[in-house]
Amino acid sequence: MKYFTIEELTRSATAERLGIVNTPDVKIIENLTLLTDKLLDPLRELWGGPLRVTSGYRCPALNRAVGGVVNSHHLRGMAADLVTTANTAASHRQLMQRLRESGLRWTQAIMERNRRGATWLHVSYDPASLRGEVLSRMA
Repeated sequence: MKYFTIEELTRSATAERLGIVNTPDVKIIENLTLLTDKLLDPLRELWGGPLRVTSGYRCPALNRAVGGVVNSHHLRGMAADLVTTANTAASHRQLMQRLRESGLRWTQAIMERNRRGATWLHVSYDPASLRGEVLSRMA
């Protein structure tokens, strides 16, 4: 773990606001470490600058509170939502393109956008299913 920490991969303003304890167990920490070593750190190096995690691990209560899907990789510490420092749709599409051209392996890469127009790149790493799926969806 070169550029990211367990603390930033588990931090949640929503959890703090709602009093949800979002503390990972040992297996979740192992998954977060693998996600970081195999995908997040290499992607950050390809990008050549900082990336910010807006959502990493989510305990079940936090996942429900944010409207996450019931089988989310976030629940297992296998996913992170990322934004660039520019935090624009164009920069997030460029980050997705760099990932696609990188040769890195991943489970899912999803360009997401909410109703307010904010975008981010969701990436997941499940070593049992490195299918390289690329999607785009309205969150």
